[in-house]
Amino acid sequence: MHITDLDTPALLIDIDQVKRNLHRWQKFCDQWGFKNRPHIKTHKIPELAHLQMEYGAVGITCQKVSEAEVMADAGITDIFLTFNIVGKLKLSRLRELHQRIRMRVVADSQEVVEGLNEAAMGTGKPLEVCVECDTGMHRCGVGSPLEAVKLAEFVRSRKHLQWSGFSTYPTTDAALIFMDEGIRICENRGLKIEEISGGGTPGMWKLPEYRGFTEHRAGTYIFNDRITVSGGEAALEDCALSVLVSVTSTSGSDWVTVDGGTKTFSSDQYGQTGFGVVQNDPTCLLTRCSEEHGVLQKGETKPSFALGEKLRIIPNHACVVSNLHDMAFVVSGEEVVGQWNIAARGKLQ
Repeated sequence: MHITDLDTPALLIDIDQVKRNLHRWQKFCDQWGFKNRPHIKTHKIPELAHLQMEYGAVGITCQKVSEAEVMADAGITDIFLTFNIVGKLKLSRLRELHQRIRMRVVADSQEVVEGLNEAAMGTGKPLEVCVECDTGMHRCGVGSPLEAVKLAEFVRSRKHLQWSGFSTYPTTDAALIFMDEGIRICENRGLKIEEISGGGTPGMWKLPEYRGFTEHRAGTYIFNDRITVSGGEAALEDCALSVLVSVTSTSGSDWVTVDGGTKTFSSDQYGQTGFGVVQNDPTCLLTRCSEEHGVLQKGETKPSFALGEKLRIIPNHACVVSNLHDMAFVVSGEEVVGQWNIAARGKLQ
């Protein structure tokens, strides 16, 4: 089937470009000795998680328990859950996952640690815990290297837990300074650090500069998007995710309307102009969006559009767009070669 035979809006994944992106990043990680633990919140698709593992990833990263449940049900057996797990319901579900597969989690307070310890009780194996560190993001994590080491010692004192290192997001120069001091304090106290886990697609190619870090959790690199392109991590031709839309109105003098708005592309801009760009014409911008309508500014190289014409648009932020669609069509060139359910979409708990 040709992509123009699809109804719109439709989420497209260029599988050939995905494989090129995976190969490039895994080769880089292998060259510099970093463990690749990709964050699946970008795609939420078990088939892609398995493909990342096939290319050399040591495991995956999830943000919510429900995401991890979907991936475990699909056969992924090594998951890092980078979100404080709080409350009896979530801790009970974490316990079930911990009994099935290898789970590693984070904590940034003694209260969180105590809940994890109770959840691991009687499972027959310790639950691995990384201390989450706030190295500048200011959304979670302990605020200083000394606090991080003290919490690590508290984790070590809990019978059913195993301290496995430090975790932070994103990996930056500030994170390096934090971790250097944390390593120094650990060495003075005789503590051995198993892992220092960083993350983020922005800046990932600078990873060799961050001594001490052992693994990296990038997400968007599998697809890339306008944000990663603007940050210099990728070129527009490296973007593997696009949205196929149809022109539904040509009444404007210098713009046309397409059948995708914020419910298709999200409202994320992150410093970008508009909400997306036509794949083969970066001067043609999706400048305005309401819920179901998108207004596309005519570009320099394409001054006119036909009613019903189908266009591929690269979104600003791939991660949110994946979560807005039930399924994705797998394409190679202009041909549809398969389709995947976005199995973990809407898994927010």
